[in-house]
Amino acid sequence: MQMQGKAHRVAIFIGEHSHYQGKPLYLAVLDYLRKEGALGATVLRGIAGFGAHSHMHTASIVDLSTDLPIVVIWVDLPERVERLLPHIRKMVDDGLIILEEVDVVQYAPGRGPDPLGRPVRDIMRTEILTVGPDTPVTDIVAMLLERGYRSIPVVEEDGRLAGLITDGDLLQRTGLAARLDLQAGLAAGYLQRQLAELRQQSAHARDIMTRPVIAVRHNDPIRAAVHLMADHRLKRLPVTDEADHLVGWISRIDILRWVEYHQRGEEPAEETPRSGVSVAELMYANVPTVQPQARLDEILHALETSRRRRAVVVDSQRHVLGIVTDGDLLRRSRHAQHPSLVNRLRALVSGQKPIASPLPSGDETAADLMTTPAVTIQIDSTLPEALRLMVQHGIKRLPVVDGQGRLVGLLGRASVLHGLLQSAPPQEEGGDEA
Repeated sequence: MQMQGKAHRVAIFIGEHSHYQGKPLYLAVLDYLRKEGALGATVLRGIAGFGAHSHMHTASIVDLSTDLPIVVIWVDLPERVERLLPHIRKMVDDGLIILEEVDVVQYAPGRGPDPLGRPVRDIMRTEILTVGPDTPVTDIVAMLLERGYRSIPVVEEDGRLAGLITDGDLLQRTGLAARLDLQAGLAAGYLQRQLAELRQQSAHARDIMTRPVIAVRHNDPIRAAVHLMADHRLKRLPVTDEADHLVGWISRIDILRWVEYHQRGEEPAEETPRSGVSVAELMYANVPTVQPQARLDEILHALETSRRRRAVVVDSQRHVLGIVTDGDLLRRSRHAQHPSLVNRLRALVSGQKPIASPLPSGDETAADLMTTPAVTIQIDSTLPEALRLMVQHGIKRLPVVDGQGRLVGLLGRASVLHGLLQSAPPQEEGGDEA
């Protein structure tokens, strides 16, 4: 598995003579973490120290049997730390445990000649929030909002994948007013009223989930996941074993980070890229744009016309000034709670026909609402450079500009994945991956 970004580091300070159920405590902790699928842990043996009992412990040559200090360093995903730490605390009845947030720069299997040929299990996420078919929809919404997730798998009691619930399912089948990541921008009490309405519906996961679910096997090559995402226009996929048990989760950003890791340090290609693998060929030129003085109605019209939920803000010479999205409107507009704006944004996200309802008049402009500065990419840049920018800044689309900084297109994650798939070396016949 790979990991990059925010993680938790747990440091466990114990004594070398500490035991748990008949074995050294540090070995018991390591064994427990390994069996539970932790990413990794390291044991450090100190040469001197003292703790809560104020006893000095040293590795002096005259006292080789001293109870020396031991530190177990464990770095993992926040979700896994949250799950495993309570048991670790029960194991450590005499010691110190500290927890801190860290930035993981690199954690991944070794580089190889064909990163897309590696099995999905190498980069999938194994800490997955799931619900059962009988889980009430109100509980599902609360869980997704609490964790900041956009979708959740539905599994049977035996662990088999039964369905998938996305924020799109919630919008289309429950009447939720806005997608999950924008709920915080709604007025106080608005969410509670929506949850009350959902309770009256008495809906459960099985009533709104999407099925059958498009999934990828854990032993399939990453290339297969890319194909499924491209063919079905998906951003993430559940990962199952041969018995259809849910074992992991993989998203576009997981794949992009993996490929970017493998391409680090490579020299840009000097030859002209092949058809379908350059920024110029993979971008789409029909980009929704607005001027900085555009008002709310004009901005929303641009979002509705393109269905991309974002518009690039440009000046009269098409120089990129910023980007405005549906999320920007809800977060920054003074009219974010106006029913007309909420309903039109909901229709935009759910794929329904836009509701022709008038918006409140005001002096807000695109310049007030946009995110700036916008991260852009030159049209003659390489796909690895586009990939690096997307991963580094955590963005889904890059405005493409010419040598004078004028907008000529927009490049998305799906296009980058398509280009990487086209540029990957062909897989040899009979070369099954381990």
